Amino acid sequence: MPISETLWQGAITAIGGGSGLSVLLRGLKRWVAPERLRAVVTVTDDGGSSGRLRREFGVLPPGDIRNCLAALADDEDLLTRLFQYRFMGGDGLAGHSFGNLFLTALTGITGDFYQAILTAESVLSVRGKILPATLTDVRLKARSHSGKTYEGESAVGLATESIAELELEPARPAAFPAAVEAIASAELVVLGPGSLYTSILPNLLIPALRNTLEQSRARVVLVLNLMTQPGETLGMSGLDHLLALERHAGRGIVDVVLANSRALPADRLDLYRASGAEPVEVDRRAIEGRGVELVAADLLAEEELLRHDPERLACAVLALARGERPA
Repeated sequence: MPISETLWQGAITAIGGGSGLSVLLRGLKRWVAPERLRAVVTVTDDGGSSGRLRREFGVLPPGDIRNCLAALADDEDLLTRLFQYRFMGGDGLAGHSFGNLFLTALTGITGDFYQAILTAESVLSVRGKILPATLTDVRLKARSHSGKTYEGESAVGLATESIAELELEPARPAAFPAAVEAIASAELVVLGPGSLYTSILPNLLIPALRNTLEQSRARVVLVLNLMTQPGETLGMSGLDHLLALERHAGRGIVDVVLANSRALPADRLDLYRASGAEPVEVDRRAIEGRGVELVAADLLAEEELLRHDPERLACAVLALARGERPA
């Protein structure tokens, strides 16, 4: 679909990581002026290619940044597919994506992770700004209600019990200044969609980002996932997601919860239920009882996997930015 000729000029800042943030950005880039669209991205990944590069080269994990670069690329053809290309074999190369290696090499050349991002933005003609939440080497740590501790993002994502407390090590890392400014100057801030404990909350555990969000006049929208995630949000309702966010970042930050209104196809649900995932239940009365508006819209993609549709999600977010209710 071509870029819209009439671009929204309001400032929108999306906060998160993983594939959920990429879906949102892929939709918004077609409707928001590039200089007004910013993504604040978590840097706690310690698994897969990102984790290997982090351990071997001491760089910040590039994977979530790479996904956002690809999502915001003006032309999602050859260069973008190259950036996302993952080596399937080769001694030492198997599992790595070209984009992760590219960002790691640029960091080594320039000595600056953010300079590597800026260079990649130029190469891919990115329609927006991608900002790491912090340039500090941070690790994720969680404690379950039973008292068990989970060290690292990968372990937190695979936790087999509900999480009581999430924290960063070091506990009070400095926020990346441009990320702070992106939140402070936003008219709309979007949290998610994405993994609650490993993509969204890690950003809000950084004091300067959390405090700026608390003081911001921006409308803050929490996009609920379609399905729970086995190990991370097993059995959690929409209200539970909101309560977990309030527990870690404070009550009153979220103004709107955006949920999917369309019934999920039964045949596709069976595949997810086999792995322990269930639809995220939404109780309007319970959520609005927290002083938060609930808005529901058709956000479902027309594909085999149960995912948000980039275009539908972007349209719903932009309606909220304009003070309207999504169609």
